[in-house]
Amino acid sequence: MKLTGAQILFECLKREGVEVIFGFPGGSVLDLYHEMTNHDIRHILVRHEQGAAHMADGYARATGRVGVCLVTSGPGATNTVTGVATAYADSVPMVIITGQVPTAMIGDDAFQEVDIIGITRPCTKHSYLVRDVNDLARVIKEAFYLARTGRPGPVLVDLPKDVQQAQADFRYPRRIDLPGYHPTVEAHMGQIKRAYQFIKKARHPVLYIGGGVVHSGAYDELVRFAEMTRIPVTGTLMGLGSFPATVTDAAGRKEPHPLWLGMLGMHGTFRANMAVSHSDLLIAVGARFDDRVTGKISGFAPKAKIVHIDIDPTSISKNVEVDIPIVGDCKNALEKLIQMVEAEPIEGLDELRAPWAGQIHEWRETYPLAYTQDSDVIKPQFVVDTIYRVSNGDAVITTEVGQNQMWTAQYYLFDRPRRLLTSGGLGTMGYGLPAAIGAQVGMPDRLVVDIAGDGSIQMNIQEVITAVCNCLPVKVAILNNRYLGMVRQWQELFYQKNYCGTCLDASPDFVKLAEAYGAVGLRATKPEEVEPVLREAFSINKPVLMDFVVSPEEGVYPMVPAGKSISEMLLV
Repeated sequence: MKLTGAQILFECLKREGVEVIFGFPGGSVLDLYHEMTNHDIRHILVRHEQGAAHMADGYARATGRVGVCLVTSGPGATNTVTGVATAYADSVPMVIITGQVPTAMIGDDAFQEVDIIGITRPCTKHSYLVRDVNDLARVIKEAFYLARTGRPGPVLVDLPKDVQQAQADFRYPRRIDLPGYHPTVEAHMGQIKRAYQFIKKARHPVLYIGGGVVHSGAYDELVRFAEMTRIPVTGTLMGLGSFPATVTDAAGRKEPHPLWLGMLGMHGTFRANMAVSHSDLLIAVGARFDDRVTGKISGFAPKAKIVHIDIDPTSISKNVEVDIPIVGDCKNALEKLIQMVEAEPIEGLDELRAPWAGQIHEWRETYPLAYTQDSDVIKPQFVVDTIYRVSNGDAVITTEVGQNQMWTAQYYLFDRPRRLLTSGGLGTMGYGLPAAIGAQVGMPDRLVVDIAGDGSIQMNIQEVITAVCNCLPVKVAILNNRYLGMVRQWQELFYQKNYCGTCLDASPDFVKLAEAYGAVGLRATKPEEVEPVLREAFSINKPVLMDFVVSPEEGVYPMVPAGKSISEMLLV
C-alpha cells in the first residue's frame, strides 16, 4: 500500500518507539502536523524552536532514549541550531526534523528557505536532505541508528514539502548498511592487559570519568572496578553521578564516598585537582580532556602514565597524548578490566594504596568545599545545599550556565547517572528550563528542578507557559544576584572590577512573571526563608518559580585562572 511521505515518517517514528515530539508548526510542515493527529504520539507545543531542541535534549539525557523535535523551515530550523550544537558538544542522541521548501525551489531563495544542511553540518553527527520519498524510510532508520550508536549525537533530517506529499510503498528496513561507519564496541584485550599491568604497579592512580560512562550505562561496572582496585575517582561536569558521591551507613545516614574526589578542573575541588596533578597513572574513561578540565596542558597530570578508554577514536590523543589507547565502549572495557582483577588480584593492595588514600584525606581536610552562611544575606551555595537536603539528593537537576551551574556541581551530591542535565561543552545559557521540561515529560513521577541564574533564566523563560499548558510541575530555583555572575567574577578578578555589561538591576519581578504565565511564584530574601520556600514549592503540583535573592558578589571557588595548571587554584 502506498503512503505519503508524512505517513511514512510517522510509521517510522512508531517503529523507533518515539512517544513524544517537541515542536512548533509552520507552513513547510503542515502536512506532518496534519498527519500527526492520526498517531498516538504526544506533541509538546513549545514557544520557541530553541526550546524544542533543548527539551528533546533534556528528555534524551534523562531517559537515555533518542529525543525528537520537529520545526518548520527557514527561521524555524535556524532557531534550533543552538540546541543542536549543545547536544553535539555533549554527545546527546537526538533527531531533528526540519521542514524545507519544495525540492524544485531549493536554491532559489524561496520564502523561508535556508541551507540547514550546510548550517548544521559542523554540529551534527550527520545531516540528511531527503529529495526522494522512496528514500525516506531508510533515512529515518539510519538517523536513529546514528544518533544512538557509537558516540551518540544529533542527526538532522531536512524534509521538503513535496516529499512529505509524495507517495511511495512503505517498507521499513530491517538492517542498516552504512559503509565506513562501524563503531568499535569491543575493547581490545591486548590493550586491556597492558593497562592492567600499569594499574597493578601504580602507587598514585586516579580514575578520571566523563559523560561516556553515562552514555554506555557503565555505572555499576565503574563502581565495582574502583572499589576492587581502591582507585580514587574524579569526574568531569558531564560525568557527575557516574560514581556515587555518597554512601549510606548502617544508620541510614549519608556520608562521602571515600573514593570520590569530586569534580576536577577550573572549578574542581582542591583534592581532585591535586590528586590528578600528583598521580602516576591517570585512567580516563569516557572523557575527552576538555580545556576546562586540563587547564594548561603541560601542567596536567605531568607525572602520570595515561590510559584512555573511549568509543570515539578521534578523541584519543586529540588534546593530551596518551600512553595506552583503548577504543571501545566504556562498559565493555570496564567489564574486561574487572575480569583481569578477578583473575590476577593486586598483591598487597591495602599497603599499596594506603599512603595515597592518606594524602587525599589530608587534601580533603585541609581545603574542603565550604562557605559561611551569615544571618542576613542568602548565600547561593546555601540554596543549592538546601535543595539537596530537602530533595534527599533524589531530584533530577538541570542547570543554566554560569555560577549557578558550578555551585550545583560542587554542592549537590549526585549518586546516580542521568540526575544532572547541564550544557557542558557549549555552555548554553537558557538551557536549563526547557531541558527540565523535557526531563519532566520523560520522567513524570520525578522531582525536576532547574537551578538557574537571573541572567540565564530570561533567555528561554517563555517556556514557562509550555510547562503550564502541559501540566508539568517543574521547579525553577533562581539564584538572583542581579548580575551575569560568572562574567562579573572574571571582571572582578582580571578586569579591575570594571562591571561593563554584567549588571542586571532592571530584572523583572519573577514572582509576578510566574503568576502572569499561570505558574506559582515564591520568593526568599532571608536565609530562614529558603527551606520553607523549597518545601512549599516541592509540595505544589504545578510549575513553580522561586526567586532567591542572594549575595550579589559571591564567587565560585576554587578557580583556576586561564593559562594556569589545575594545581594553581585560587581558593578565596
